[in-house]
Amino acid sequence: MGIWIVNGRTAEGEKIAVLAENGVIVDIVRGDAADAVTTDGREVVDAGGRLLTAGLIDMHVHFREPGFEYKEDIETGSRSAAKGGFTTVACMPNTRPVLDKAETVAKVVARGESVGLTRVLPYGCISIGELGRELADYEALRDAGAIGFTDDGVGVQSAGMMKEAMRRAAALGMPIIAHCEDDTLLPGGAAFSVGEFVKKHGLPGIPNESEAIHVGRDILLAEATGVHYHVCHVSTEQSARLIRLGKQVGVNVTAEVCPHHLLLSDEDIPNATDANWKMNPPLRSPRDVEAMIAAVEDGTIDIFVTDHAPHSEEEKARGVERAPFGIVGLETAFPLLYTKFVATGRWTLPFVLERLTSRPAQLFGLPTGKLEIGAPADLTIIDLEEERKVDPATFASKGKNTPFAGWHLKGWPKLTMLGGDIVWSELAEKGSDEFVS
Repeated sequence: MGIWIVNGRTAEGEKIAVLAENGVIVDIVRGDAADAVTTDGREVVDAGGRLLTAGLIDMHVHFREPGFEYKEDIETGSRSAAKGGFTTVACMPNTRPVLDKAETVAKVVARGESVGLTRVLPYGCISIGELGRELADYEALRDAGAIGFTDDGVGVQSAGMMKEAMRRAAALGMPIIAHCEDDTLLPGGAAFSVGEFVKKHGLPGIPNESEAIHVGRDILLAEATGVHYHVCHVSTEQSARLIRLGKQVGVNVTAEVCPHHLLLSDEDIPNATDANWKMNPPLRSPRDVEAMIAAVEDGTIDIFVTDHAPHSEEEKARGVERAPFGIVGLETAFPLLYTKFVATGRWTLPFVLERLTSRPAQLFGLPTGKLEIGAPADLTIIDLEEERKVDPATFASKGKNTPFAGWHLKGWPKLTMLGGDIVWSELAEKGSDEFVS
């Protein structure tokens, strides 16, 4: 019968009502006419004047299944995504086993469809075992459902191997998504960036050039091969400068940035013992943070991602030297970006939403991310006025590892619809914090 979502507002403030039926958007009514839609007995959801947007897209998450289900599994990761307003997520392949075989990719695809709370799109590995020694079978991975290739978690150290990977991916019309990190520039035991923080505490630091040197190398290789080259979690001023130059000369290079690299610098780290501030890439200098913001504003960086990386509380309690890198992000991403950049007047709401919906869909050829008739009925309702304190204990994710605990943020998702079905709702008429499927 379909569902009408009425009494919504677009990012531009226009009244809107949307009818979802048979998995797609079949009608959109805008302006004052949205107050008088004929629902014909269909189910009606009252958005209460809140923002109604296309479902959010995150092209960089870690759901840990197979192999590390104690950190996160596809079901809990999907719950976290739905609660954060995300209807499409792209999973990194550094699981155990890694996603370097068609059957492993196919299992992730099937598991995501079985859970049915968000669209789970896996990446396949660039190299077998993510060891950088032998390339995976890209055609088989693509046929099993992989949407691109990456060795996220480690950088591809050999330029020759990366060039061949790009050549093969380009032949298939598929992207290479790169974790940029030159291992020869990494001192042992380093957990934080080179800067004032490591100087103060006498620690080894991760230099900016360990990231940027791979970015520069790979842009040249992308130019030579013609592949779509996408840079993961950009964090340094030098990387942004190289990506900007690459775009200026016509290389097909795109890039992503995480909220934490837009909001936090190494000078915000409270101490040298709390591993909830340990992520890779690490928090950089205030100058790098400003460079990331500028790179978003001039189009050098294309999209926002979370790099959602859940770990167990036990692992994060091991201390900075032994704890794994990574923080969770799906349930705080939009409130962080809205509170710190939209509510403060630096960016407009459409500017932020484009980088969380239509732009990632465009980059990766996805049918989602659009609020238009005929598009998949992936929708999100967000209360821009609700202010709430970040409480990791309430996360749907198994991971509670975040440096944002206790922050007061506005702009919390209230309902998520996937393919015309309401999969999570916090609206009063649907109950509190309810996963529907």
